[in-house]
Amino acid sequence: MRTDIFARLDREPEPPKIEIPRMSRIRLALFGGTSAFYLAIVVAVLAPTWLVIIDWKVMLFRPYQQWPELHAFLDYFVVLGQRGPTAVMVAAWLGWRSWRQHTLRPLLALGAALLLLNATVGAVKIGLGRLGPHYATQIGSAELFAGGDIFPSGHTANAVVTWGILAYLATTPRARRYLSALSAVVSLGVGLTTVYLGTHWLSDVLLGWAAGLLILLALPWCEPLIGSAEAWILSLREQWRARRRLAPSRPVAVGGPRPGIFPQRGPAEEQEPAREPVAAVGGRATGRTTTQLAQPRPHTVRSERTPVTPSGSRRPPTSRPVTGG
Repeated sequence: MRTDIFARLDREPEPPKIEIPRMSRIRLALFGGTSAFYLAIVVAVLAPTWLVIIDWKVMLFRPYQQWPELHAFLDYFVVLGQRGPTAVMVAAWLGWRSWRQHTLRPLLALGAALLLLNATVGAVKIGLGRLGPHYATQIGSAELFAGGDIFPSGHTANAVVTWGILAYLATTPRARRYLSALSAVVSLGVGLTTVYLGTHWLSDVLLGWAAGLLILLALPWCEPLIGSAEAWILSLREQWRARRRLAPSRPVAVGGPRPGIFPQRGPAEEQEPAREPVAAVGGRATGRTTTQLAQPRPHTVRSERTPVTPSGSRRPPTSRPVTGG
């Protein structure tokens, strides 16, 4: 048994017993408080209230002009909130976890979280239609129902969900604490970076944090569906493997006989020596056994062969007289 650090890269001999998070009272309380915060942000922007005024003050302050030396670094850092790159990185890690632990739950949990993220955040974005700071038309306006799609911030919500799913799927309390802190730092940084770059209002980021946290808190409600999907996929895999075991693949030579075409010989037939097909030679049927077939026949020269007189007319068909009209 390997004891070095690389032993953790090997596949575990059997699936570990992983405790699946449940909707506890603390989680329910957090879900309710986050939902109230979410609704408060939406109402504050719809009114509009002091929050919209703060949005405009931050936008007119133009942080990217106040600290231009940070612009190059933050342009790369904000990629940690983009859906495509982060989903690929986290899916690769969780795919290795699924292979090592003999379970599809990590990948299915990530898929469920991203599906909820697209459905909830996308619906609110399209429904409210808020314009971003770079496309604002009237100072002091909330810029709602104008055909935009930035409220809530998709970068922020995606950072919360994508990196927070690592803490949600952690198998030990220590790993869960460290990954929770890491995901919180990344999601906070991505949200504030979008405000610095001027691509989102501050209220967009606040609603993005709340939207992502609501999805992570609601994941235990999806666990029964995730378990059913995993059982169904594994049953399909076993059926496919059973079909492969029951269907043997025997190669057949080109032009050779295929199995099942010719009838099988019985025990009595197998005891008899194989004979050459019978042919009529001079009105007499002949046959040769297998032993005789193995012995070469003497080749006679042409002068020793028995002359054969052809019967019938030797005239070609074209030279015969044609009768009739």
